[in-house]
Amino acid sequence: HWSAKEVLPVFGADVSSERVCIDRNRITGGGITAGIDLGLTVVAELAGREAAETIQLRLEYNPAPPFNAGSPETAPPAVLAVMEERIKTARQTRMALAREAAARMA
Repeated sequence: HWSAKEVLPVFGADVSSERVCIDRNRITGGGITAGIDLGLTVVAELAGREAAETIQLRLEYNPAPPFNAGSPETAPPAVLAVMEERIKTARQTRMALAREAAARMA
């Protein structure tokens, strides 16, 4: 989730804003709707692009969101402000827990 990306550097991870990221032997996805993108990418890596495109067509996966508010970079400022206020406590708690966990792992 975009609001949790800030804890990744605590564990030494590089942060990517890509929906799907291939890093050596790891493929990760970000965002709830990126799951299908991630799956299609894995299929393409393992079985080729045509196999992935065939699955995409079978699923009729042709995303066209009705709004362009799906990330902090594209959401209207007022919408982002509302969401940031709603999750402020959770973000603070998550960061504190991440720092504690990272300290135990060190």
